[in-house]
Amino acid sequence: MDEKMFQRLTVLTLEQATVVPYLTYRLAHDGMEVIRMENPGMPDPNRFVGDNRLNEKGMNTYYLSINAGKKAVTLNLATPKGQEMLKDLIRKLEVDIFITNQLPKNYQKLGVDYDILASVKKDLIWLGITGFGPNSNEAAYDPILQARGGLMELTGEREGNPMVVGIPLPDMGTSEHGYGLLMRALYKRAITGEGSRIDLSMFESTTSWLTQPICLTRSFGYTITRRGNTHEFFAPVSVYPTRDSYVYIAVGNDRQWEAVTKLPAFQSLDKEEYKVNAGRIDNVDNLNQAIEAITRQYSTDELLSMFNEARVAISKVNNIEEVIADPIVQQKVLYSHDGKTGTELTLAPPPFTSVFLDEQKRSLSFPPRLGEHNEEIFCKAMGLSASEYAELQAEKVI
Repeated sequence: MDEKMFQRLTVLTLEQATVVPYLTYRLAHDGMEVIRMENPGMPDPNRFVGDNRLNEKGMNTYYLSINAGKKAVTLNLATPKGQEMLKDLIRKLEVDIFITNQLPKNYQKLGVDYDILASVKKDLIWLGITGFGPNSNEAAYDPILQARGGLMELTGEREGNPMVVGIPLPDMGTSEHGYGLLMRALYKRAITGEGSRIDLSMFESTTSWLTQPICLTRSFGYTITRRGNTHEFFAPVSVYPTRDSYVYIAVGNDRQWEAVTKLPAFQSLDKEEYKVNAGRIDNVDNLNQAIEAITRQYSTDELLSMFNEARVAISKVNNIEEVIADPIVQQKVLYSHDGKTGTELTLAPPPFTSVFLDEQKRSLSFPPRLGEHNEEIFCKAMGLSASEYAELQAEKVI
């Protein structure tokens, strides 16, 4: 496959918060030209979240992590002129993909409805991401989706309160689903020449991850709820304290458990009732207490050496600095340098190998300032004169 074909694609977005910005960040990894539109007076709220380390308005730390590799223009779509300019953008830039996470009630009001934009470019791929589908205007923040979608019920200690997952999975999981749907739509267009309308619900994306809980609850009457660090069906599987930190041990079958009990430090656990997984599950609390009593006597490195030699899965519970230092991660992280302030960002790696990123030496352009590429897009690419550009600025259309 010629991955450079992605570099011929243009993506125009009306994006804010996390779900679409993370999706378009992923598309930028493929080399697509991503142009994010924002209202000049009410830009993406995430620009103002986190610390203002660059001493610039609208360039706070939370915004920086998922917006490298993009361009930014401002356009007031609440005005007729703004909506006409949007159509011109679609037409003159030959936009391939349009994405928005506006509420559905705003589609026609802002001129971003599929029918409106597809009338300008019939093979346009249009993606609208909503909280609960195109017929709902209910607000949907990630923790709300985690609560309604069952993730909080499954997260936390067995006797404790429900808790949110440590990353915004409804946001970023929906982004990943959106990425796949866009690839499917691009394939359809390549075969048929037709565009697509895609409506993606963050709630439906979230509940799609509940493969075991939904099947086991409805089909077999299980009660699936939070269980801390243990596993519903396998033991021992949990976090255990060491002399200097924590390890996670995961025993996946009886053969692996036998290998654990042959380790000199764990021979005391070679008991008949533990030889099969069902017996270990039946007495999991006592088993875990016995394992903890042993692991506390050893350093993390000693335990890693023991279990790796026995070929039983184990890992230190790493902090984020340690994750970044992992050789696999270290060679894949991305960078973004700002010539204006000298700031260098270290960015999370993509989950794939990208020819484009390798060619760029794993470096992306710095997250764009608000309207940073207005002149480049509106004047150079679309052909506005200096006087037309100044007039639009004065009218606050851009």
